[in-house]
Amino acid sequence: MDSGWEATTQQVIDVFFTTMKSPHNLTDYDYYDSDHDYTSTEELSSQASPFDWKTLARVLSVLIYSITCFLGLVGNGLVIGIVVFKMKKSVNTIWFLNLAVADFLFNVFLPLTISYTALGYHWVFGRAMCKINSFLLILNMYTSVFSLVTISIDRCVSVVFPVWSQNHRNPKIACLLCPLIWALGILMSSPSLVFRDTDTYNFTGNVFCFNNYYLPNSPKDHDLAYQRHMTVNVTRFLAGFITPMAIITACYMVIVLRLKRNRLAKSKRPLKIIIAIILTFFLCWCPYHVFNLLETQHHSVVGPVLEIGLPLVTAMAVANSCMNPILYVFMGQDFKKFKMTLLSRMVNALSEDTAHSSLARRSFTKASSVTEKETILL
Repeated sequence: MDSGWEATTQQVIDVFFTTMKSPHNLTDYDYYDSDHDYTSTEELSSQASPFDWKTLARVLSVLIYSITCFLGLVGNGLVIGIVVFKMKKSVNTIWFLNLAVADFLFNVFLPLTISYTALGYHWVFGRAMCKINSFLLILNMYTSVFSLVTISIDRCVSVVFPVWSQNHRNPKIACLLCPLIWALGILMSSPSLVFRDTDTYNFTGNVFCFNNYYLPNSPKDHDLAYQRHMTVNVTRFLAGFITPMAIITACYMVIVLRLKRNRLAKSKRPLKIIIAIILTFFLCWCPYHVFNLLETQHHSVVGPVLEIGLPLVTAMAVANSCMNPILYVFMGQDFKKFKMTLLSRMVNALSEDTAHSSLARRSFTKASSVTEKETILL
């Protein structure tokens, strides 16, 4: 993830969550009404609490975005450079390169979000960039999770069918699968290009980047807009989180059971690295999806929970784009050998296990050894 009337406080809050454009760039309270002239909710928040939690959430978001942008550009840039220029092409390196490219592309545009948040949620980059910026967050999510699903299936097949995998698992197939991952990710992220919009909030003059589920030049149908809102959020939750995580979990349950049964324990470093990547993805994105589902039922949720929570969980989701290179560094070698250079540790994490190739060659002369040993790398 990717915003002149009198009433009681509760009425104002109710109208806000039904109609107000969100001040959040990548996820927001969505807009269902053409009337933009509302009383500032900041006044209501200040009356409800002596401490400005919204400002704190905004400052923390800017801090997280800034750290993520720096680490993401440097870390993923190093991974891309190492894989392209320093390493022999293999299935594993292609998977890691695909993840790094998705994260790097998103981090290139992250300064736009940093500026937007630092300016008090004032979007100065135009409507097209509003769409593209949100699109890239969701694209990053889909390409990452679809890549993790592909990696998990690949490793599961390597364990269950080691001989078949040795005959058919090669970099060419991996290179063909990556464009399919990106094509599917672009398709699933396309609602951001359709519904993302900009408009000026009359009370402050700020230009918001928000989800407008009313299509241009179409009747203002509140129910239809709400259905679009629900469809986008629920589809994103199911296709971008629940279903992939179920497939990944099933794959690694099979892997763990097979390894335990055959006692394949010589080298589990690559397995640990990919499991760490998956767990990190889950921890970063789970709160984002939960809050977006809550946002579809905003009438049942206390206003400040979403106002404060959504920026923070979006920042957590964004932070996932810099995590993988950090994991490669810290898991690329035993901590006792931390004297290794950063680049050496990255290469170690990204490389195929050397034992894999030798065991693979022996598998053609002794099939039983494959069943028991071939999938040490996974």
